[in-house]
Amino acid sequence: MLAKTSRITTADEYRSAVRRGARFVAPNSVTYVRRDSGSPTRFGFIVAKSVGVAVVRNRVRRRLKAACYSLLPTVIPGSDVVIRALPGAATRSFAQLRAELIKSLGKASVLSTASLSAASDSPAQFAAADSVPTDSANGSAA
Repeated sequence: MLAKTSRITTADEYRSAVRRGARFVAPNSVTYVRRDSGSPTRFGFIVAKSVGVAVVRNRVRRRLKAACYSLLPTVIPGSDVVIRALPGAATRSFAQLRAELIKSLGKASVLSTASLSAASDSPAQFAAADSVPTDSANGSAA
């Protein structure tokens, strides 16, 4: 989970990042990046009702938060990043959302180049994050 210091929490902070930040559009998300020297890297998430019902929206938000947590050491300090999930994000896996996020942050030039190769490892290692445990006796979800 992202620490409180790594999260954008107020409406003014969201508004500032979205209105004054650079926008990077991907098929399933829009990423806004605003550079501010002297502050830690912070992430914020916008998942509207158009993405789906509450359960789906929360799943998308959790996947995005996990992807950002894994990329936190690679993002240059002083960056405010707001990710707006689009409706297509509801059907994408964690690995696909993470790869899309890496691409957007790379375009924004906020990923450190030394750690970029470590961040863009094969998405196959994250496939287990999307799997649902099943009961082997009857094949139903646990």
